[in-house]
Amino acid sequence: MGTYDGPGLRLVVFLQGCPFRCLYCANPDTISFDGGTSTETEEIVKMAVNQKPFFGKRGGVTFSGGEPTSQAQGLIPIVDRLHEEGINVCIDTNGGVWNPAVEELISKVDLVLLDVKQINPARHESLTGRSNSRTLETAKWLEDHGKPFWLRYVLVPGISDAEEDIRALGEHFKDYKMIQRVEILPYHTLGIHKYESMGQEYLLKDTKTNTPDQLDRAKLLFDEYFDCAMVN
Repeated sequence: MGTYDGPGLRLVVFLQGCPFRCLYCANPDTISFDGGTSTETEEIVKMAVNQKPFFGKRGGVTFSGGEPTSQAQGLIPIVDRLHEEGINVCIDTNGGVWNPAVEELISKVDLVLLDVKQINPARHESLTGRSNSRTLETAKWLEDHGKPFWLRYVLVPGISDAEEDIRALGEHFKDYKMIQRVEILPYHTLGIHKYESMGQEYLLKDTKTNTPDQLDRAKLLFDEYFDCAMVN
């Protein structure tokens, strides 16, 4: 049950596999496409229906990961079934995967949570191992097709908190009409134990979490471009 993964209370379904390699990934166990557990559509739908009384008017199901669009073809019938049951569906995505199945999936969901890791192309590649061009194209598709989305940005000290980068992000997205919320996500280290259990090194182990002043400063910068920015 999640409270930070879209509106209201939500059942969060984590999918296996992601093409990004974010240095601060809190779920490194979901990166590989070889792991995970095969789950039938009706098993997820049953779980959601059982929890529906807790969702209220705003809650529902959020598909996260990993990168859920990597399994877009399999998610489409699940989204259809959840909608048949009157359940709201969000997808939390880095926007880095695009094909006809992804386009159909994103067209069907009620809300997209779009994670933009870095607006600077070189720093984005250093952070994730991938270009940010597809993510920005996905954002443009959402805007052009009237699809509501939340813009999410993890504020990592020394990596994504520079005024230059925040202002560049603001300039890029300030005129978008379909952005319902801009979420500033504080950097955290809750996933470090997973790296240890997997025998992997956490490369940002020396990076400190955000101070209140850093978060306040970032919020003020975002407020210059958006009237819907908030620290999550």
